Amino acid sequence: MRRIVLLVALSLLLAPISPAVAVSNDGPRYDVRLGADASGVTWTGRERVTFTNTSAGTLSEVYLRLWGNAWDGCNSSPVRVSHFAGGTPGTASVACTALPVALTQPVAPGKQISIAFDLSITAPDRAEKFGRSGDYSFFGNALPVLAIHDQAGWHLEPDVGIGESYYAAAADFAVRLDHPAAVQVPATGTESGGVITAKQVRDFAWAAGPFEHSEVTSPGGVKVRTWWTSVVTAGAVATARTGAVAAVDDFGRRFGTYPYGELDLVLNDKWAAFSGMEYPGFVLLVAPPYGESAAVHEVAHQWWYGIVGNNEYADPWLDESFATYSADLFAGDAKPGCWPGSVVTSITNSMAYWKAHPTSYGTYVYTYGACMLHDLDRLIGGPAMATLLKTYALTHWYGIATPAAFKQAAQSATAIDLTSFWSGHSIG
Repeated sequence: MRRIVLLVALSLLLAPISPAVAVSNDGPRYDVRLGADASGVTWTGRERVTFTNTSAGTLSEVYLRLWGNAWDGCNSSPVRVSHFAGGTPGTASVACTALPVALTQPVAPGKQISIAFDLSITAPDRAEKFGRSGDYSFFGNALPVLAIHDQAGWHLEPDVGIGESYYAAAADFAVRLDHPAAVQVPATGTESGGVITAKQVRDFAWAAGPFEHSEVTSPGGVKVRTWWTSVVTAGAVATARTGAVAAVDDFGRRFGTYPYGELDLVLNDKWAAFSGMEYPGFVLLVAPPYGESAAVHEVAHQWWYGIVGNNEYADPWLDESFATYSADLFAGDAKPGCWPGSVVTSITNSMAYWKAHPTSYGTYVYTYGACMLHDLDRLIGGPAMATLLKTYALTHWYGIATPAAFKQAAQSATAIDLTSFWSGHSIG
């Protein structure tokens, strides 16, 4: 018990500390101004990206991730950039989602630099996180962001079409979205004076359309704004809102206080390929049949992916397993006996593996990953597990965690040698 108390005290003194991954272009700032057409489908304007070279070497280029082009590639790219200042764009690769930009002036270690460019974004005609459904448009992973450069070099992994493959540093956004008065625009961050500010978030998402909306404040002080399309019922709105309000306070107590002030839920009646999708302070949800369970899972992602980052392509289990386990905790479901005993592969596979084995992705990354965490809870005990999760979150607050970092944190939380536990749960 003394060791656990000391660990908590030490983590509170040190957090947030340097992440497990040393990012060379860490802590960027995005300044964006976009104007909408009459319907909110197309947005045009300009974006400026500012960052400091935190590596030991000079950077002569950066990469922009244009994730919105993943499905359409280079033939009809819905995200287009032009008229650069501070750098010269090269030829886009990885289905036109990775754009190299040669910097006009190479940036030395410790120095800051900016690039700017004109930007045009049009929501594709499909019911997706970046797409449109009737009169409503959704802009998830639509805004260009810097690719991460770390010890392994530039990360230009592809979107494989299932799950998420994103990898981004926590950043500050200042975004102005000019739009007609008839168009409602829920978004990441909080608005003041026409500028939406979001600090230490890994992405910026928004939606546009004639949404209905409501606003409540959780007992813990988090403003929860719910937005819904015309086909979503009042009952569905209430169910999702109730779950999200309770979950944001519950997870704040368990893992560390929710830092973004506001949480926006955006409900539609259907999506083509998902029941919910998380962005910092902004969640897309399908209306029934998922309701509260989807809301709770996506709110858990505010911690596991949003606050505690990870390379979602290399280590999808580090956010999906943790979000699923967190939702179980919220529901009071310890899932006894859910680990199957033996598995044919590992929950720690990358999205390259799951692309080739898509039918196993959900079972392993969501279900079995959560089962592993439940088994760890039973092995080391509930109090030690609770301390582990809070310490792990605080240690990697706004940083990037790795499987090795979690295993080290888990071993530090118990005197039990976990070597056989990891091998018995197919974790290398």
